[in-house]
Amino acid sequence: MEHQHTETEIAKSYVADVYELVKKRNPNENEFHQAVKEVFDSLVPVLAKNPKYIRHGILERMAEPERLISFQVPWIDDHGTIQVNRGFRVQFNSAIGPYKGGIRFHPSVNASIIKFLGFEQMFKNSLTGLPIGGGKGGSDFDPKGKSDQEIMRFTQSFMSELSKYIGPDVDVPAGDIGVGAREIGYMFGQYKKIRGHFEAGVLTGKGLTYGGSLGRTEATGYGTVYFVEEMLQDIGLSFADRTVVVSGSGNVSIYAIEKAQQLGAKVVACSDSSGYVFDEQGIDLATVKRLKEVEGKRISEYVTEHPHAQYYPGCSNIWSIPCDIALPCATQNEIDEIAANLLVSNGVLAVGEGANMPSTLQAIDVFHENKVLFGPAKAVNAGGVAVSALEMAQNSMRLSWSFEEVDTKLQEIMKNIYRSSVEAAREFNAPGNLVVGANIAGFKKVADAMISQGVI
Repeated sequence: MEHQHTETEIAKSYVADVYELVKKRNPNENEFHQAVKEVFDSLVPVLAKNPKYIRHGILERMAEPERLISFQVPWIDDHGTIQVNRGFRVQFNSAIGPYKGGIRFHPSVNASIIKFLGFEQMFKNSLTGLPIGGGKGGSDFDPKGKSDQEIMRFTQSFMSELSKYIGPDVDVPAGDIGVGAREIGYMFGQYKKIRGHFEAGVLTGKGLTYGGSLGRTEATGYGTVYFVEEMLQDIGLSFADRTVVVSGSGNVSIYAIEKAQQLGAKVVACSDSSGYVFDEQGIDLATVKRLKEVEGKRISEYVTEHPHAQYYPGCSNIWSIPCDIALPCATQNEIDEIAANLLVSNGVLAVGEGANMPSTLQAIDVFHENKVLFGPAKAVNAGGVAVSALEMAQNSMRLSWSFEEVDTKLQEIMKNIYRSSVEAAREFNAPGNLVVGANIAGFKKVADAMISQGVI
């Protein structure tokens, strides 16, 4: 027992030392620090039981990207004025496969956010069981209010530089916030022109006419609900007849709402960056889809067509709405300690993170202390990258699978992620803690591959 105590103390000291090194090397990068701390704290029991990970310096190596690329993106707007944005790509870890992760276009994008996303992606991709490493990219470009021609010129300029660092067996980007089918199409066209040949596997989230996969659009939202359904089933519950609040109204949110409704839930609220709508009768998804996917309007327009619903400016108060299941699908740190306590006091049963790191560390503590079922992002929202990897497989084989085939594989992958997270949590004396379980399950596969490949 004393030996085990000593090993734990050594592991804690190692984690603390490496975390301090990360903060020193990456000053003022709060999002990155938060992501690293959340993972590192979970790994103490693994490091205590397997000191080989300490001997091989795995945490130091995992926390330092293999490559961080920052580049200028000049483009000309519709008025003929030259604009300059900054582009990023972080290639975090390639131990189990080519770098894989989305591209985000949003004014908030900086090195810290790209690194936090890439770090998380490493473990998320490992959890899928598919052979893909971790990466992420983006730009501080804001697509809102831009014309199609401006977006095309920007994405072509972005890809002109990014193309030097990616390829089907090197790094395979996809979409994220601000990057959908239109942006992926423009990027693919520019990459094809630069390279001079058709490499379908270089990007995922492509259109169906040029190598895309059925089910990719729905994958992250559907996968979020499939994971939460597994959590609920383990305690004899389901989505049927449950009240659900979903933040956001983008791709992930829309398809989480769709699948939750298909499973019999009543989704009563959704949001965008300006505010949220509450519809006691249940959100009309067809209206949301048309407003956001077709017309590009704000969610406030919902109440003009459904006057019984209420619109509230400011999106943070969406978590004051009583619900059984909360699905944060908007952005990082949208649920803080106050919002978490509100959800708990209103009787929330389960929280599933459809967005990346939408709950603060303090909020997660509140959920665990109050026995709320909590599914962490790297496990819950892995459905998108899982189907991206299935898209890569179809591209490699020059085949297209049916929607049903892809959806069946997605359901199986989400079940496996849930099971492996549950088992890892149980093995390391944290039963029911899926944050610990997902971190450990994702970590071990990458760490073992790194050791096998030597110090390179």
